[in-house]
Amino acid sequence: MAAPDTPEDTDEDITHFGFKDVQASEKAGLVRGVFDSVAENYDLMNDLMSAGVHRLWKTAMMDWLNPRPGQHLLDVAGGTGDIAFKFMDSIKGDGKVTILDINHKMLSVGQDRAIDQGRLQGFQWVNGDAMSLPVPDKSVDVYTIAFGIRNVTDIPMALREAKRVLKPGGRFMCLEFSKVTMPGFKEFYDFYSFNILPNIGGMIANDKASYQYLAESIRKFPDPETFKNMIGEAGLGQAKYRVLSGGIAAIHSAWRI
Repeated sequence: MAAPDTPEDTDEDITHFGFKDVQASEKAGLVRGVFDSVAENYDLMNDLMSAGVHRLWKTAMMDWLNPRPGQHLLDVAGGTGDIAFKFMDSIKGDGKVTILDINHKMLSVGQDRAIDQGRLQGFQWVNGDAMSLPVPDKSVDVYTIAFGIRNVTDIPMALREAKRVLKPGGRFMCLEFSKVTMPGFKEFYDFYSFNILPNIGGMIANDKASYQYLAESIRKFPDPETFKNMIGEAGLGQAKYRVLSGGIAAIHSAWRI
């Protein structure tokens, strides 16, 4: 009689890294390697993946959030500071931002940008994991994550952590690449993502493989309705989303009730 499966043999320990199946325990290190590689070219990466429109998407996210003076924002996977800077600009510096990222190089890029722009007050830079936030319960007014949650090994765990750290009445917002819905555009977008983008990454950043992974990771992320349901299952209420640019990206909003 065959021996029962050990925990190491079960599918519970398998996740995806792009289109590859990997041990769940390995994914964080693999993702860290990707962002170590692209950190210095992160804005260029997003420009290439969105044709520059990611800047408008981030502004749309901030407009929907409508920050208020005195709020404390936790920006997860926010190493380069884009969302944090927009948040503080919108409230004229009257607030606090904790920028958390699992990747030291991304944080370093963000800190250098903050110094270059004279952003010295109200910013805290923290190395940490979205699945185990080094943040007290019910301590932040707003939780944001932009183009980061698809790289998390256990997305439901990260969503539960978001709920844990939000104050009652706090806001969750996520900007992420999504599923293209515009008729006739999907074929072009797929061709660009898998045939052109990695080659550009190879020429500009000398790293074709990382850009290939990033394109694949988008395809593995759930569609907006599925992700909306995941947010609700994590205990966040009033989950809604807005599809952007024919489905290339989507903004998700929810509240800790």
